[in-house]
Amino acid sequence: MAGEINEGSVPAYYREVYEAIRCRTDERVQVEVFQRLLQRTDISKPVLGQIAEQVDSTDGYLSKLSLYKLLALIALAQQGKQPSPKLLENCIQELPKPQLGEPRELNALRMQPAQEDVLTMSQTLDKLLGRDTVQLELIPEKKGLFLKHVEYQRFKISVYRRYSDFDVFHEVLLQRFAYRVVPALPPKRMLKGVLTSVSEREFIECRRRALGRFINLVARHPFFSEDELVKTFLTFSGSDVQSKLRDAYKKTGDEFMTNRIATLAKEYLPADIQAQFSTSRELIRNIHNSFQKLRDRAEKMAERSKENATDLLMFGRELSTLGSDGSSLPSLASSRSTWGTLRQSLKSLSVEFAVLSDKAAQQGRREEDDVVEKLNIFLDLLQSYRDLCERHEKGVLHEHQRALHKYGMMKRQMMSASVQPKEQASVEQLESRIVQQENAIQTMELRNYFSLFCLHQETQLIFIYLPITSHILGAFVNSQVQGHREMGAVWNELQPKLGCLFGGNNGSKPPI
Repeated sequence: MAGEINEGSVPAYYREVYEAIRCRTDERVQVEVFQRLLQRTDISKPVLGQIAEQVDSTDGYLSKLSLYKLLALIALAQQGKQPSPKLLENCIQELPKPQLGEPRELNALRMQPAQEDVLTMSQTLDKLLGRDTVQLELIPEKKGLFLKHVEYQRFKISVYRRYSDFDVFHEVLLQRFAYRVVPALPPKRMLKGVLTSVSEREFIECRRRALGRFINLVARHPFFSEDELVKTFLTFSGSDVQSKLRDAYKKTGDEFMTNRIATLAKEYLPADIQAQFSTSRELIRNIHNSFQKLRDRAEKMAERSKENATDLLMFGRELSTLGSDGSSLPSLASSRSTWGTLRQSLKSLSVEFAVLSDKAAQQGRREEDDVVEKLNIFLDLLQSYRDLCERHEKGVLHEHQRALHKYGMMKRQMMSASVQPKEQASVEQLESRIVQQENAIQTMELRNYFSLFCLHQETQLIFIYLPITSHILGAFVNSQVQGHREMGAVWNELQPKLGCLFGGNNGSKPPI
């Protein structure tokens, strides 16, 4: 009987009820949901039993046409008629409308099969930071980078990679995960002839650090860290990793093609997703700006520590130079002058100042490694999020709008063709193009919702990373405490030594 119902001729209300109660991940309706629907009616229990007997299901689900048949039977019962398939045959061309209330109110009846919340991330910062650590070491003689996996939980292997390998990896990773935060690569080189040899070395070290941040953010990302592309880049030891990466991408395609809920993303999005996105984007933009200022200040402090190390070392050397001057005193100097003895004592002080310089240099390295680098890795992630937002707006949304504009032009051409007779072949060709464009628009709409779905998750990722602020502040405070304690110990040792060297005056209260 259900097979005789023409889906195209059922009342719109039938379709609205179906959309309200069908499974999100399936085109069918759960029998339990339909039974709840029955309980909403004012039909007597004996008649409800008659309708329930017509439920055609062996696996707990109803097809769309089976539901339509049952809705028609409910309508007949509400009209006081016998809800029988035989009576339904008489009104198959014009099915009666059941009284079930507003379709949107029926959403609450829908029962989801037990499953994880696919939209919400169940991650913590400690879990992310504890995933994997990849260490990069420079190999100057090979002009490449040596990737050493430290605390890498899945593989313990070391591989050699050139910058061009990183470049191809970044390219295919961005193609595969266009809707995720993919960190940017640092530039390969600076302008030739501009930098000195020292600054060139500094640039190479900065690039090594940036590549290290990139690969660690990728290795810890909860959605693509397990992807074949990432595994290939981190473990493949063959001679042509670039071809291997491109082949791996060709086999899988982008995430939209492989994610099981990609075409259903709209069903999982909150109704106010656009408002949430706008609010989160503005907040993260402000956070990004503040963290940039923090990083700039931290860099200046690290630089001052290094400059302090240089000044202390030079100060000690100047004392040593002064003390090494063996020139005899002129006759006009007072016979009571102690300069000769004092001069000899100055030379030994350079040792303490060298130690102070070393402590200051260590302080600068701690500030750079523990504070600046942690700020930079979070800034890389924040910048990647801003890049993702831009890709969403200028990529997915722009392509969708352009496709709709093209579709509108085709429809106008079709209307013109119907008014002004044209060759049949050209009209059919235009119809075919319109159908193709409709399919393209439908795909773009699905991609747009999936892009929003991913944006929602990536926004969560940013907020999961935000507590790294406490890690950064802890590292900053610890570096200052350690630095001041170590340097204070050397200064305290130096102070009484001055008294021994210069005859009781310890230098703390120099005479005037």
